[in-house]
Amino acid sequence: MTQTLFILKRRPDFNAEVHAHVGLSTGLYNSASFMNNMLNDMGIASALEVAIDNNCIDRLITRHRPRYVILEALWVVPEKFAVLCRLHPNVTWIVRLHSEMPFMAGEGMAMDWIGEYSQIPRMIIACNAPRMLRETRFYLGHLNQWTQEQTEQQVIYLPNYYPQQYRTQRIGNNKDTIDISCFGAVRPLKNHLLQAIAATEFAESIGKKLHFHVNAGRIEMQGGPVINNLKGYFQHLWDRGHRLINHTWTPREEFLELCGRMDLGMQVSLSETFNIVGADLISQGVPLIGTAGEIPWAVPMFCADPTNSADMVQKLQLSWQFADINVAQNQAALTAYTTETRQIWHKYFKG
Repeated sequence: MTQTLFILKRRPDFNAEVHAHVGLSTGLYNSASFMNNMLNDMGIASALEVAIDNNCIDRLITRHRPRYVILEALWVVPEKFAVLCRLHPNVTWIVRLHSEMPFMAGEGMAMDWIGEYSQIPRMIIACNAPRMLRETRFYLGHLNQWTQEQTEQQVIYLPNYYPQQYRTQRIGNNKDTIDISCFGAVRPLKNHLLQAIAATEFAESIGKKLHFHVNAGRIEMQGGPVINNLKGYFQHLWDRGHRLINHTWTPREEFLELCGRMDLGMQVSLSETFNIVGADLISQGVPLIGTAGEIPWAVPMFCADPTNSADMVQKLQLSWQFADINVAQNQAALTAYTTETRQIWHKYFKG
């Protein structure tokens, strides 16, 4: 019998020609697949399924007969559990949140649904970040008048995992351009525009033309003005040789290959819980400038203030000068973080 079953919702813009390889090509799918593989590697029988909508859940549970169903992110309407709990009385439900509260504030139904989830039998809320864990425990503990012990049992910490498969060899940059990526879905809290300005200043400081790489194929949470501003910014810098380069979302293997072609990676976001894109860059041996206090495994020496472009430029210069140290230290920190993740998941599901 399967111990755990991860269920994700298929992306709303699903296109069979583009997404047939998994049916859902996002960081959320990659995150769940990493953890699914991790559990199986530890001897905990686990499976992963992608559902079209709420109505697929019963069929998927019947197929796998899991003890735990882990629903990744907020997509199952609370009313659905009245039926599901009756059909599957032995299942423990875990709704796993992937956002910090500033990002969650953009999900209009989040607090309502989380509150309703907390009153469903055999339902557990999991957070993948310590601050979100604290805040969710405060909210639901007071809402339901739970004791501290009940609160800790009902709201748990299940951090992200990332496979420890790294490249270290880097090729020197002898060209007159520099490739700097700011990958990830385009949305306001990803902070693309300020990073583009900092990247331009840095490129000019070392006498190179900037190629600024983004994933403009995914616009989320009112991200339209962000991409429009990026386009407008680079249009006016065309004569100076700076370019905005848009990439569509690709299967993971192709994306890692793209990451490996970058000279530097930027993820100086305003809100993060783990940042798989940053881990992808580091895994390919690309120096990363992260966000101070937001990416939990990123080395602080190479992190910048997300509201301070001068600090970003300074950290780009530092990472350019000490690229090997940036990669080595971030890979070591990511390894330590994911090793702890394995221990936390193992203790909860097999301990």
